[in-house]
Amino acid sequence: MKLLAKFNLILLSVFGVGGLIIAWFAYSFLINNARREVLDQARLMVANAKAVRDYTADDLSPLLQQNPRHKVKFLAETVPFYAATTTFNRLRKSYPDFAYKEASLNPTNPEDRATDWEADIIHDLRDHPEQSEMVGERETPTGRSLYLAHPIKTDASCLECHSVPATAPHAMVTTYGTANGFGWKLNKLVGAQIVSVPMSVPVQIARKAFLNLMVILVLTLLTCILALDAAVYWFVIHPLRIVSSSGDRISKGEKDVPPLVVSGRDEIASVTTSFNRMRVSLAKALAMLEQE
Repeated sequence: MKLLAKFNLILLSVFGVGGLIIAWFAYSFLINNARREVLDQARLMVANAKAVRDYTADDLSPLLQQNPRHKVKFLAETVPFYAATTTFNRLRKSYPDFAYKEASLNPTNPEDRATDWEADIIHDLRDHPEQSEMVGERETPTGRSLYLAHPIKTDASCLECHSVPATAPHAMVTTYGTANGFGWKLNKLVGAQIVSVPMSVPVQIARKAFLNLMVILVLTLLTCILALDAAVYWFVIHPLRIVSSSGDRISKGEKDVPPLVVSGRDEIASVTTSFNRMRVSLAKALAMLEQE
């Protein structure tokens, strides 16, 4: 096996092992980074939904409640939950993979009632009041899903509709009845803002970034090998071939082989200098033999 082939084999072995290690750490890093990116988007969506809820409760709902129609037909637009959910559904046109729900254990609208896994989150947030956020993963029929949950606590505006049926808007009681959505207490946790997204979303982001990284890594590897091959050839193999060629000519009896040019002070230059001294010594020895 030639020197350049041995050198390439060593490089491929070293870079191959190094590349596998880099790929493993890079994929883990990219998965975690993509997960954080998705969670940051979810946090932004939760913050936006809360802003819509607060705006509806503080500014929009009082105006709508003065509307004569609200006395006859309950206007869902007065409910912060409804406003936040409706706004998010429009946002989903740009983010179709994300789902949002303001789940409650005792809602007025049955559509807002928490499912079993959502109820577990609400109970967990109740048991840990110091938590302002909960992040986790769960299995779904379509695969693993990532979720982000923020607690929903009651304020004074909530009690206007959810304390007792007697103080609730007549149109709301007429629409939803008195069986659900009452008995809420001030500053108590009654639900959670929950954003969920399939784990396939961060995995897809990570795989795309990983593929780009691998392409760059392979191209860099090939470029390095070609550059090192060129360096080895011009600075090692080519000079050694010249020395080898001159040695072959001398061994075949040629006497007019010129001295080799010495350039630099590296090991190849040292070998060339030694070869020139050997050529001179050999020429003197042959001359002495011929005189005898």
